[in-house]
Amino acid sequence: MNVNLEKEMGLVEAVLFLDSEPLTVESIVKITELSEDVVSQCIEGLKEKYSQDNSGMELSVITGGWTLTPKKEYWEVLKERYGNKNMGRLSRSAMEVLSIIAYKQPITRAEIEAIRGVPPDNMIRLLQERQLVKETGRKDAPGRPCQFGTTKEFLKFFGLNSIADLPQLDEKESERFELAR
Repeated sequence: MNVNLEKEMGLVEAVLFLDSEPLTVESIVKITELSEDVVSQCIEGLKEKYSQDNSGMELSVITGGWTLTPKKEYWEVLKERYGNKNMGRLSRSAMEVLSIIAYKQPITRAEIEAIRGVPPDNMIRLLQERQLVKETGRKDAPGRPCQFGTTKEFLKFFGLNSIADLPQLDEKESERFELAR
């Protein structure tokens, strides 16, 4: 990295530290008034800086933007105190419905019920209130039922860049998500 970019890298680092939302390179350019090339070089320098073993932070891409996050090995110790306070905990039922939606989206209430064996109405309402799921459209089927999918808030909550970053299910786990016949 160019030695002359130390101040610029410090500015980009401060912006990432202070902003609570992940930021795209374009957003960082607007905030710092640095060129896109300089911001990109600063991000590369910060990735290198935070990849060192003695750093407790890492530079992560979440929902397509850059953000500073604690390294995963420290998060287990820290999440109880510093986890997303406004989300609270999700019940086992809510997590089950959220998992089904995340892995099978877009999916209807009836399809969720066929997988779980229990109506998901209250859980869907709760997940919508917490902005973790949303209506994504209507299924081309009789009655045109609403379909549900995850939101950007879901990705932020779980620290994912995209839905493709969800852990892969093994064969046994995949079978649990199949519709009951």
